[in-house]
Amino acid sequence: MNTIPSVDLADFLSKDPTTKQQFVNKIGKAYEEIGFVALKNHFLDDQLVNALYKEVKDFFDLPTETKKKYEIEGLGGQRGYSSFGKEHAKGKKEGDLKEFWHFGQEPDADAALAEAYPANIIVEELEDFNAIGMQAYKMLEKTGIYVLRALALYIGLDEHYFDHWVRNGNSILRPIHYPPITKEPKGAVRAGAHGDINLITLLMGASTGGLQVQRKDGAWIDALPAEDELVINVGDMLERHTNNKLRSTIHQVVNPPKEAWGTPRYSIPFFMHPRSDMKLNCIPECITPENPKHYEDITAGAFLRQRLIEIGLIKEE
Repeated sequence: MNTIPSVDLADFLSKDPTTKQQFVNKIGKAYEEIGFVALKNHFLDDQLVNALYKEVKDFFDLPTETKKKYEIEGLGGQRGYSSFGKEHAKGKKEGDLKEFWHFGQEPDADAALAEAYPANIIVEELEDFNAIGMQAYKMLEKTGIYVLRALALYIGLDEHYFDHWVRNGNSILRPIHYPPITKEPKGAVRAGAHGDINLITLLMGASTGGLQVQRKDGAWIDALPAEDELVINVGDMLERHTNNKLRSTIHQVVNPPKEAWGTPRYSIPFFMHPRSDMKLNCIPECITPENPKHYEDITAGAFLRQRLIEIGLIKEE
């Protein structure tokens, strides 16, 4: 496998049961084998994508001192701005060569959450930034719900098994800016090799190059979707919940060739998290004599906190 498989969400939405099942089989097998797919016919239209990229570029073009006023202490980077080099991959000391913004969930009034989410940070200088960001958030969330429905069927669960947990879940939309590289990075890359924390990640902007995925044999392959496709991968929460049936694949964003150092890169991942009280206990359908239970029981909230400490966004008390 030298590239990630491509799947079409229109097949899952088809009225034909055979076509729908073919999608379930294809995406499930891909997530067992490589942990990544490219998905077409998602719910983001070109107009919204273009509007979001304009707002994101306008934000990162703001003066550093303006952006810094949106870097709020005490939130662990979960809302607002995180400055250049602040985050690092688990196990690495070098900060990644990026700055980013976080939009978070705005839950329904009757969500009955186990914990309150921080409010989103409003950017005063850009009147459409927050509204367009949240429009994209909702369309990516909708797409993710359908992907998880397909995976529930593949595992042998009720199709709507994940719905309650991810609607009003603790998901994050993260516009990222990788600025031009101006000097030898000394071991740092745009994003160090890592697995994602969450259930699934839906990524906009991977078509600009740099994203690499590690195959089972250890080789790195470039993830180069078509321009209208999202790259969607399994995160550590889902790998854990499915007792390693579905793979959270290590991936990275490598630095461009030296002649392209002057080119910035933008990407916008949507990290789909469940409610904090979701149990990530290994699903019984994924435990067999050949594949015994690999993980201790834990909630999504406890697992998230543990990982945010490991990547340097919050400090251990």
